[in-house]
Amino acid sequence: MRKTTRLVISAWLVGACTSCFSQSSPVLQNYFRKHIGLNDAEIKSIGAGTSVAKALPSRTPAEIFVFGAVYVNATPESYVQLSRDFKRLREIPGFLAVGVLSSPPRLTDLSGFSFEPDDIEGLRDCKPADCEVQLPGGHIEDLRKSVDWSNSSHAEQINKKLQQGVIDRLAMYQRDGNRVLGVYHDKSQPIDVSKQFKYMLSYSKALPEQAPAFYRYLLDYPKGKPPNTEDAFYWAKVKFGLKPTLRVIQVITTKGGTPGRATYLIAEKQLYASHYFQTALDLTFCVSDSVDSQKKGFYLIKVLGSEQDGLTGFTGSMLRRVAVGKSVSSLQESLTTIKNVLENRR
Repeated sequence: MRKTTRLVISAWLVGACTSCFSQSSPVLQNYFRKHIGLNDAEIKSIGAGTSVAKALPSRTPAEIFVFGAVYVNATPESYVQLSRDFKRLREIPGFLAVGVLSSPPRLTDLSGFSFEPDDIEGLRDCKPADCEVQLPGGHIEDLRKSVDWSNSSHAEQINKKLQQGVIDRLAMYQRDGNRVLGVYHDKSQPIDVSKQFKYMLSYSKALPEQAPAFYRYLLDYPKGKPPNTEDAFYWAKVKFGLKPTLRVIQVITTKGGTPGRATYLIAEKQLYASHYFQTALDLTFCVSDSVDSQKKGFYLIKVLGSEQDGLTGFTGSMLRRVAVGKSVSSLQESLTTIKNVLENRR
């Protein structure tokens, strides 16, 4: 597969959407075939309304990239509305709790955002380069020095510190952007989240060429906000691996195009995860089927990328195969579910 098949290669569609295309468009079929590596049967399935998902090549074992697409007989706006309904995530298997974060964030937004008992105990002996929970180095030292582990309320102390830390760091992020995301020191190799995120975006040169303002905003937030762009934040407790994982997510939604050619770009950018995900970025593109404003159909295209811990070595390679397989099957199932929900709303 060509080197140009990379994360966010789907952003090529943003440029192509200045003329948009129908289900039979050779431009779209060429994109699916040459850039994503789909065969004729898969391309036909997408146009017929069957979801298709596949893993994309990665540069390192820690990277996982998955592509998926489906044709939806509904309006792109209906998907955007659904994507903003964060509470719906509670109905998805694997999501244990979800909460919306205010702007500015408040402690009351984080009711339920707490470590599991096993994580609490793991933090007891936590130190830089050897910690059961993914945390910046400063937080590790703070827990060691400020929590009274002999007190029966030590779990409550830790969760209060966790919640206040999320509020403080999110407020700083909303003011200063990526540079305050910190460095994880739980493993022997520190992970600079900001640099890791920039490296993830470098996986494709298509996005800065076709959607430069969107690309710059992902890197330079809160500076350079493109027109027709909205930001939202939410947290979730999920169980997609062995342990429940706390995550904090930013959602960036940009509307482009002209009437009858509606195009939406949506990025779900991970700001923090307590386990597994060092960095994660989910990109969604809604591409109108036709310039005819009376036609509601659109292509829902997703590219999901993540950097995950523990996928190297012999055991890691086996875990990676399982993780990739689950990512592909989960994305395909998710696209089918979204399609059914949107089409049944008509």
